[in-house]
Amino acid sequence: MKNFPIVCVGGSAGGLDAYIRLLKNLPPDMGVAIVIVNHITIMPTQLHEVLPPYSKMPVELISENMGVEPNHVYIIPANRDLHVDGEVFQLRPISKPRGWPDVITVFLKSLTQYWDGKLIAVIVSGYDGDGAAALRGIKEVGGITIAQKPDTASQPDMPESAIDSGCIDFVLSPEDIAKEIGRIAQAQA
Repeated sequence: MKNFPIVCVGGSAGGLDAYIRLLKNLPPDMGVAIVIVNHITIMPTQLHEVLPPYSKMPVELISENMGVEPNHVYIIPANRDLHVDGEVFQLRPISKPRGWPDVITVFLKSLTQYWDGKLIAVIVSGYDGDGAAALRGIKEVGGITIAQKPDTASQPDMPESAIDSGCIDFVLSPEDIAKEIGRIAQAQA
């Protein structure tokens, strides 16, 4: 069973800016896996092609049964729900094909059930409130929750919904989120 920290970074509209600012400030050797769960339902994601220049860690598009490793950035593929079974990623057909996706909530709930390591949930720019419903569960298993400071997000709906849940530990800019992840990772080492 793998037990290093996983950081789920959930975002949607305006998320790219937050991902770039976050990755540019994350050290490549913290011993955590970064999983970017972005809402993309119509077209294939291109984040695995856009983000590598901003990170010293490998950036990979998740495929079925791909192993979860520290010091990697993983990207959810379009139109899939993402789960984890303690060792590998599992991809399933999206459970909510219409309306606002809830892929962030789905992945966070999977983590609380099937991941032994520390959990860090980060909610960044996006419409709607995906992720907020799973934050209490992250807290219940001892995880840490972070929302992007709404005035640093181009679409503050998702961070505001997360903050409104009452289950957020830190409200920070993407640069400060990177610092906080580094601090948490060092405390785990």
